[in-house]
Formats: sequence, structure tokens, C-alpha cells
Amino acid sequence: MKRRDILKGTLAAGAALALPSRLFASVMPGTPRDRILFEIAKRELLRHGNSIWRHDVVGIADFGLHSAKPRFHFVNLERSEVQSYHVCHGQGSDPQHDGWLKQFSNTEGSNATSRGAYVTWEWYKGRYGTSVRLGGLDETNSAALQRYIVMHHADYAEDAHLAKYGRLGRSNGCFAMGTEQFREALLHLSGGRLLYADSLGLEEDGSIQPLPPLAMIDRQPLDLPSRPVATAY
Repeated sequence: MKRRDILKGTLAAGAALALPSRLFASVMPGTPRDRILFEIAKRELLRHGNSIWRHDVVGIADFGLHSAKPRFHFVNLERSEVQSYHVCHGQGSDPQHDGWLKQFSNTEGSNATSRGAYVTWEWYKGRYGTSVRLGGLDETNSAALQRYIVMHHADYAEDAHLAKYGRLGRSNGCFAMGTEQFREALLHLSGGRLLYADSLGLEEDGSIQPLPPLAMIDRQPLDLPSRPVATAY
């Protein structure tokens, strides 16, 4: 291959990364939930676009669902597809350890999950092995860096733990995932991409899962087309 062909390919790839997300795939994802996730991803990119330098994939952690459900969504704006995996929430968000997140916190020492938008930074070797450093972009998660809130692998996020206990274990506020899920995060969600966490409660049919008992959360309106409400669990 000639040098100018290599250069041409490099420039083309760089131009593709620079394109705004609205120019990516013209076909929306299939399920009602996926279409809503697609709109949330675009909304959050518009809100934090200057802080995000890769707009191809957005991670959305929906802590309004039980931890037994795949609630960490990789929203691929280029391919118009959504892949969903398991993720843990913080023990300070679920003192009863029943698998439901009841509260968010941005306070150091709370061991709770924080809601809001994050930018994913570099990989590093830390207490939990390879991890992805995160920066909080909202007032609700501004302490993420000093709280060491990261993405990492954990044994208590594996399918075997879920099969044994019917729920995942709890982190110290980090986005803890199983081995295979975290590998996907390393490949597709690190290096300047957007991660958004909230209590959405989005079921696959687009309905909203009611908040669990003891919840101390004000669920934010999505400002999207009206959706049905799921039946209580």
C-alpha cells in the first residue's frame, strides 16, 4: 500500500470521528426502549459536547431497574444499535442489599452511586486491576475523581454471582461489571466517550418501572414522547 493511501485512510477516519452524532446512522434502533435510549444519548451529547471528544458510542446506566436485569446500555450512534449488559450500583445506594438502587450521592465516603454525565478517561492499573478513570460533568457527580469512581471488573458482577443470589453484589459507587462486559467497556467506551447514569426505569417495551419502596429519588422527566407505565413488580 502506498504512503498516500495510508494517509488518505487516516484522514478519512479522523474526519469520521469529528462528525456530529446526528449525521450517523439513519435507521433507529428496534425496540421502543432502544429508541428512547438513542434520544437520551443524543440529548446528553448536546449537553456536554465540548467535554466529549468521541461521539460514536454512549454508555447509559439505568439504575431504575433491578441489578438482575441488563441495565448498562452501549448505544452505538454509528450503527444505530444497542447492546445491554449488567452493572453494579454502590452499597450506599442500596443499604438493604435487595438489588434496587434507592438513592444517589455525590458525597465522599458515601459508597453510593452518583447520577449524571461522565467523561471516560484513560485505562490504568489500580486496586481492582485494569480500570477506566471517570470525570464527573454535573453537580450531582462532580466529586467522581476524588471519590475514585471508575469502571472496573468485579467477581460480584459475574453471571455466576447473579445465578447464585438473584442479584449482583454492590460496589463502593463504581460501575463494576463482569469480565466479558468490562472487556467491551474497555474496547468501546473508554478514551473520551460519554457515560450517563440515572434512574430511568426503562423496560424493553418502553414502559417505566415504578420506583422501589424506600426510594429517595426524584425521577427526572425524559422530555421525550409519552410512554406507558409498567405494572408494579
